[in-house]
Amino acid sequence: MVGENDKDKFIAMVSAKANVTLPISDFHPRTMLHRVESSVEKPLFPVIDYHNHLDAQDPARMLEVMDACGIEQIVNITMKVGDEAIEQIERYRAADPKRFHSIGWMDWSGADAPDFGDFLDLTRQRIDRLVTHGIVGFKFWKDLGLIVRDASGELIRVDDERLAPIFDYLGQLGLPVMVHIGDPEAFFLPIDGNNERYEELAAHPDWGFYGAQYGKDELLKQRDRVFLRHPKTTFVGAHIAENSEDLQRVSAMLDACPNVLVDISARASELGRQPYSARKFFLRYADRILFGADLVPEIEMYRLYYRFLETEDEYFEYPTHASRQGRWNIYGLNLPEDVLQKVYRDNALKLLPAGR
Repeated sequence: MVGENDKDKFIAMVSAKANVTLPISDFHPRTMLHRVESSVEKPLFPVIDYHNHLDAQDPARMLEVMDACGIEQIVNITMKVGDEAIEQIERYRAADPKRFHSIGWMDWSGADAPDFGDFLDLTRQRIDRLVTHGIVGFKFWKDLGLIVRDASGELIRVDDERLAPIFDYLGQLGLPVMVHIGDPEAFFLPIDGNNERYEELAAHPDWGFYGAQYGKDELLKQRDRVFLRHPKTTFVGAHIAENSEDLQRVSAMLDACPNVLVDISARASELGRQPYSARKFFLRYADRILFGADLVPEIEMYRLYYRFLETEDEYFEYPTHASRQGRWNIYGLNLPEDVLQKVYRDNALKLLPAGR
């Protein structure tokens, strides 16, 4: 039998060990779950990565990765403007015009001109130049509504009516307009112990927008007014319309705006931790969801995406950048084949020149 003294010694020993202080940066727990671990080396259907940034990559290396993991085409969203943008577009078109496409980037230089009409004229000229070099779309980034200011020094709202001619013009050209307005909800909160993305924001404090003039909710409302105001323009809401934490709200927006699609880029992390809701979302909007990665193209990164979409594996790591998005894992959605075909390829083909 164990005596009282032995019990006391054991409790004291365990307590002493438990009191060890461990920095959270050194805490990398290994799950004790015994679970199925599927390996999906190639997707069920050829994939079009509709959202990636390849400016810093080597086209030859990209083709090797694409061939190894079933990527048929990649759409490069160049983050360059002017001559640098043209250089990137032509670099990838020269490498393989059938497998690489480019989306242009909004150039805000001149937006603070005293006469905003001059800026509109300049923007049309810039768009026309990109069109002559074969762009397949045009992107507005989160600097709109958070950073860009006009001649008076005021922030230019996302739904500023002065921008309406640009959205109309892009619609007339038949160019899908990708928008990345706002960021994850956590990025608009204090970077403190209650923020579920603390480690990510601590590594990238410039990603935080706590205290910005317009909060996340207001930015999305402004963006949605643009969607409604331009029904003849096709929009792509990047990153599940920047609202993957609230699929009910995204669903309401899609129902109200039939001219909008969304991509899943860099949001397997959010979708995969709510697998029941996410699966229902994919089934309901199968015709309006685009595959996108928004991560440096690597074989294992793509295979994690395939595992997420095709299997019913439980509690595994999501594709991410080095600092991860939060301390959680994800679950597979086990999507039907007809949905996978649309998300992987068919929906993107409708937006690319060969499919329009």
